[in-house]
Amino acid sequence: MWNQKIECMDRAEIEQIQLENLQATLNRVYKNVRHYRKVFREKDFMPEDLESLSDLKKLPLITRRDLSENYPYDMLAVPLREVVRLHMASVNFDDPIVIGFTRNDIVNWGELIARNLTAAGVTKDDVLQIALTFGIITGPFGVQVGAEQIGASVIPMSAAKLHDQVKIMRDFKTTVLVSTPTVAMGLIRKMEEMDMDPRGLALKYGILGSEPWSESMREEIETRLQIIATDTYGLTELFGPGVAWECPAKNGLHLAEDHFIPEIIDPVTLETLPPGARGELVLTSISKEAFPLIRFRTGDLTTLDYSPCACGRTHCRISRIFNRCDDVIVVKGTSITPDQIGRLIKKLTGGRPVFQLVIEQVERQDRLMVLLEISDRTFFDEMKKQRIFVERLHRELSEFLGWEVIVRLVEPGTFDSSQKVLDKRQLK
Repeated sequence: MWNQKIECMDRAEIEQIQLENLQATLNRVYKNVRHYRKVFREKDFMPEDLESLSDLKKLPLITRRDLSENYPYDMLAVPLREVVRLHMASVNFDDPIVIGFTRNDIVNWGELIARNLTAAGVTKDDVLQIALTFGIITGPFGVQVGAEQIGASVIPMSAAKLHDQVKIMRDFKTTVLVSTPTVAMGLIRKMEEMDMDPRGLALKYGILGSEPWSESMREEIETRLQIIATDTYGLTELFGPGVAWECPAKNGLHLAEDHFIPEIIDPVTLETLPPGARGELVLTSISKEAFPLIRFRTGDLTTLDYSPCACGRTHCRISRIFNRCDDVIVVKGTSITPDQIGRLIKKLTGGRPVFQLVIEQVERQDRLMVLLEISDRTFFDEMKKQRIFVERLHRELSEFLGWEVIVRLVEPGTFDSSQKVLDKRQLK
């Protein structure tokens, strides 16, 4: 363990830390964030009214829409001069969300990632290759900070070509791969093309996240790369990676309860559900200075488990996440909504497009196909004009997402137009 004293606290200690830090957080957001001040008053709730953790349920839930409506800086709980890092929740500027970090936030983020990496087996003697895209989103930056806290050597490869990833992995003697499961599978195929035996690499561990992946996919990655692969969970709105992670027991992901208070709610009635019940994960951040969130609806469906874990850690576990309760889909580590795709298609065609997003896995790689019904706006007598339109739509969608999308024009009635998303992936 990276921090055994914290990671093995008894339940009473955890709850005392949560209560004290929650009270401090509520006071700060009430004083400095207009949105929270408004919704607290609407609920006739003042920060000093919080007497126990159960009082948290008296406060309203917050959504990504609330964060977007306060773009860019209205959700910051500190002056901008105290913010040392600014990120966005995605590269999509249609519904932007800006997340700020103070120096203390960065330190805490590094601590969380250090716990995550250590649980996966990483030590100061490891060489860690980050195959995640460095950019406006948070992901790889936290991994680098945490790995450097441990003292491991970091290779910030970002989204380099698979051939280059494999070459560096071999030449630099990488022992830890941090990537999406999709990238891990891509590396396996590239090694086969290069006639490279993975057993000749120094690779020992894979820390994989940012998208749902099945147990059968885990087994295949572990077998073919000869590594131990563990899941990790995070949200850019909170920190990014480092919210929860698997230990060697692989019996759920330990959630850092000294930084977050978890709840499970019914996504329809919004009622709080007991431990063990499956519902939407709601998180309250109690250590973030710049961008604290109170009862944030993640949209992820999971369960909470407070039973003892074989590893000795006492913080609760969430079950692995395969589904969501909103219209967000995660493909190749990218969060997408049908509305985003619809707006882009409408910009090119005019009118109201009838389309369906079909997601499937081909050779363990996610593939997104956009089926668009033919209409008088998308049908052309000349095949050349038809081809040019499809190529342009393909190019616009692929550039928007950052990876290749398949576009097909189909006859009306080919699919159920009320079903915007058809996810064929076998994730469990």
